[in-house]
Amino acid sequence: MDLILTNGMNLVYAVATLALIALGLAVVFGLLGVMNMAHGEFVMLGAFSVYVTQEAGLPILAAVPLALGVCGIVGYCVEWSIVRHLYSRPFDTLLATWGLSILMRKIVEVSFGRDYKSIDQVLPGTVDLFGIAYPSYRLVLLAVIAGFFGLLFIWYRRSNTGARIKAMVSNPPLAAAVGIDTARLARMTFVFGVCTAGLAGVALAPLVRVEPYMGIDYLLSSFFILVVGGLGSLEGLLIGSTVIGGTDAVISTLFAKTSGYMAVLLISILFLWLRPDGLFSRR
Repeated sequence: MDLILTNGMNLVYAVATLALIALGLAVVFGLLGVMNMAHGEFVMLGAFSVYVTQEAGLPILAAVPLALGVCGIVGYCVEWSIVRHLYSRPFDTLLATWGLSILMRKIVEVSFGRDYKSIDQVLPGTVDLFGIAYPSYRLVLLAVIAGFFGLLFIWYRRSNTGARIKAMVSNPPLAAAVGIDTARLARMTFVFGVCTAGLAGVALAPLVRVEPYMGIDYLLSSFFILVVGGLGSLEGLLIGSTVIGGTDAVISTLFAKTSGYMAVLLISILFLWLRPDGLFSRR
């Protein structure tokens, strides 16, 4: 029973962290139609923000404003200089942001080196939960992710800005005709997407390897989630994260990590073939 509870908590943790990682790509790709191949590199920037603050002797919470500032500035410049000229041209955004991802990796590699960075443990120790000992930091992270998604869901459904974003996505010319600044709104949406990727990097830095090429795996996982869940809805994001994270966790536990990755890849291929719109899609 203890093993079942532990694996169940690990499954919930895998699903929650995958949803947080994929959120930024879901916003940028699902709402703006921009295939941001540099998504993983913004996660990497968030993780390196933790490393920088740690080297400066500051607590991990100091990495949050740093990651938001760095990702926000870089995202704004990228949208203004590159992405805004390529809306409605997904393949062109793929090529442009893929080149950007290579540039970002090389800049970080030159600045910090290619070796793994050691991040101190945050909230070491365990908490007795349902009769099992579970890491404290993971439990806090699960609570923060749940609260963040709850607030985001309410804000998107009920705020005036959320309504403007829906109008811009559904019919940009009509939204512009009624006075919505669609260019500025699209820019802020893009910046929000890359900033959430940076926050995911901050949250996961104490638990994962931190190095310049860490973003590639997160990019692939995020695209797998969107393939299964569909584009344009938080429901699809959560369902896709559950399918991908659950499959990876279960198969990896029963067999090996490589088997889990192969199972996820197979599911994604089947969805692309049989249900290309995913389980939830915004037409």
